[in-house]
Amino acid sequence: MSFDSLYQPLEHADSWLSGLLNGSPLLVALAVAAVLGLRHASDPDHLVAVTSIVASRDGDVRSGMWIGAWWGVGHGLVLLLLGAPLLMSRATMPAWLGDGAETAIGLVTIALALRVLIKWVRGGYRAAPHSHGDEVHRHLRRAGAHDHGRTAREALGLGALHGLGGSGAVVLLLIAGMPNAVVALGALLLYAPVTAISMAFCTGAYSWVLTRDLVQPLYRRILIPAFAAFSLLFGLWYAGLA
Repeated sequence: MSFDSLYQPLEHADSWLSGLLNGSPLLVALAVAAVLGLRHASDPDHLVAVTSIVASRDGDVRSGMWIGAWWGVGHGLVLLLLGAPLLMSRATMPAWLGDGAETAIGLVTIALALRVLIKWVRGGYRAAPHSHGDEVHRHLRRAGAHDHGRTAREALGLGALHGLGGSGAVVLLLIAGMPNAVVALGALLLYAPVTAISMAFCTGAYSWVLTRDLVQPLYRRILIPAFAAFSLLFGLWYAGLA
């Protein structure tokens, strides 16, 4: 079992963009870094992880965007805290750190997929929030608000983990290959927040689609278990267990 084919088109795009980075003046390098940040949110491991968090909740578009934004904050902070010293010293990330982070990403992806599957089996997705009575709906809204802090911390931690391993580390290598360390640092400073914005819009769009009246029945009965099963297989592959 392999999901390498999901990454191949993105790797080609990154290789082409990295060619534009080499030897580019500051403005061009910053523009390319912004494009890299926009594209980076579409990496399969990122989308699988973040949409698993979105799927575990009955959130709306705003909630979905906040989940993506918090993921991006964690991802960007780790890249900046780790990447800035590496770029300025022209050092590389230790292989054991990246490998360990990738294994952890796979294990966390498995855990998130199992959480969604268990909730689905227990009937947690049978009815849309708006199908309940007004009092129950208000109770669900209050519970959702109470749960927001935990979900934000979860997304933040998951983003930080993805900043250490996976495609986040690969992009850091691409930026580190620039001949000028100062320009590389500027590219990283732009790349990190753009990735957060892009992920926020990705998860917001995902949430918008799922909250449509025509989509919700199909989503709750078929798409949730199908997506969770895919995430489980993806996590097993990513962690090197299958």
